[in-house]
Amino acid sequence: MIRIPEFGFDGQVVLITGATSGIGREAAIAFARAGADLVLVARRASVLAKVAKETRALGSDTLTVPTDVSKAADVKACFGKAMKRFGRIDLVINNAGVLIPSPVVEIRRSDFQAMLNVNLFGAMHVMQAAVPLMREQGHGHIVNVGSLAGRRGFSPLGAYSATKFALVGLTEALRTELVGENIHISLVLPSVVDTPMAAVAQASLADLDGEQADVWPDNLNLPTSWVVTAIFAAVKLRLTEVAVPPGAGLIEKLAALTPGATDKLLRWTTDTATRAARRRRDG
Repeated sequence: MIRIPEFGFDGQVVLITGATSGIGREAAIAFARAGADLVLVARRASVLAKVAKETRALGSDTLTVPTDVSKAADVKACFGKAMKRFGRIDLVINNAGVLIPSPVVEIRRSDFQAMLNVNLFGAMHVMQAAVPLMREQGHGHIVNVGSLAGRRGFSPLGAYSATKFALVGLTEALRTELVGENIHISLVLPSVVDTPMAAVAQASLADLDGEQADVWPDNLNLPTSWVVTAIFAAVKLRLTEVAVPPGAGLIEKLAALTPGATDKLLRWTTDTATRAARRRRDG
C-alpha cells in the first residue's frame, strides 16, 4: 500500500460526492489531513456523520449534506448549503457511482437506469451546479472519477461501461466549453478498486448453475489510496486525464489497433479469473 502525499490544501473547500465509503471516504480523510474544509455528500446521513467525525478529528471544518445526486433539485440545494456555509467551493470530487454487473443480453432495464441515474445524470447534475458557481468566483477544479471500463467495454460490465463511456464524453465536452476559463476539469480512470461497491458487485455475480462467483481475483483490486493519490496529482499538477494504475490506459490503445485480439484477451482474462475465484471459494 502506498502513502498518500499530503499536499497542502489549507483553507480550501472540497466537496466530495459518494463520501461514505471507498474512494470518497478515503479522499475525505486525505483532504482533511491536508488541511481542507469539506462538504461531504452521499445518501446515507448516518454514515456521513461517521466519516465527518473522523475528518473533524483531523481539524477539518466539515459540513455533511445528505443528497441523492440523481435528483437535480437535491444537488442544487446541496451546493446552496455549501456556499452558505463556506462562501466558495474550490474543488469538487465527482465520485458517486453504482455498479450492477450483468451480461448485456440479461441486463435489466431498471438496473441500467439505476446506473445511468447516478453515474451519468448524477455526475452531470454536479457539474451543472458547480460550474456556474466557479465561474462567479473566478476559479475552480472538478475531478470526475470515471473508470477504465469507460474507455473499453468488457463483460459483465457492459451497462456500467456504457454509463462511464458517456461520462467520459460529457467530461471532454465540458472541457472544451471551459477553454480559456480558470476552471480545470480532470478525469481519473481507475481499474478495479478495493471498495464496497466492487465487493457487492462481485458477490452479485452468478455462474450458470446459479452459484456465486467472482469475476476477478480480490488480490487484483487496487487500494483506494492509489486512486486518491491520482486525484491529488490531478489537482496539484492540473492534469487532464489520469489512468490508475499508470499505464493501464494502454488497453484502450491496444483495442484501437487490434479490437478482435483485445476481445479475446479480455475474455480469456475474465474466464481465468473466474475459474481461480471458484477454486478459492470451493477450497
